Amino acid sequence: MIVLVGFMGAGKTTIGNLLAARLGLPFADSDEVIERRAGRPIKQIFAEDGEPAFRALEHQVIAELLDGPALVLALGGGAAQHPQTQAKLTSAQVVYLEVGYEQALRRVGGDTGRPMLARSDLPELYQRRLPVYAGVAMLTVATDDRPPEIISQDILARLAAEQVSGGRAPSLRPAP
Repeated sequence: MIVLVGFMGAGKTTIGNLLAARLGLPFADSDEVIERRAGRPIKQIFAEDGEPAFRALEHQVIAELLDGPALVLALGGGAAQHPQTQAKLTSAQVVYLEVGYEQALRRVGGDTGRPMLARSDLPELYQRRLPVYAGVAMLTVATDDRPPEIISQDILARLAAEQVSGGRAPSLRPAP
């Protein structure tokens, strides 16, 4: 089980699809699964039920996915903040896709389906989430200005090395 975490715009869905294809595993995006189960978009869930209700549903969906068959799973940007989700993530290979704030906004700034973009405290939210992502991850991979295919190859090579060494993988950053 490989789980991708990171701020919106980090490339979790794109890279997750590439990893799943290379590994012959199914891919799931927790936000897409939530929308299918709820029968409505996340933006609507936020508007009608509020963020706490969304976060509870998000945790339930993620817990079920983590308890299921092996797959590559991309989590929504705030999912790793839930304490029970953090506890469930200890059984998976968690990869933090690190993206700079400006790069993230360039990638998703015009997406009206992302309710978090409307928050006035978005820069602070970004900063608060960084240590959460790093704390749950066994591997950190920088994504700014790097092609998704190269990032996915780096992840697979690093995870393979991790299995051989049996230790905790250090951050993986592009060579200068």
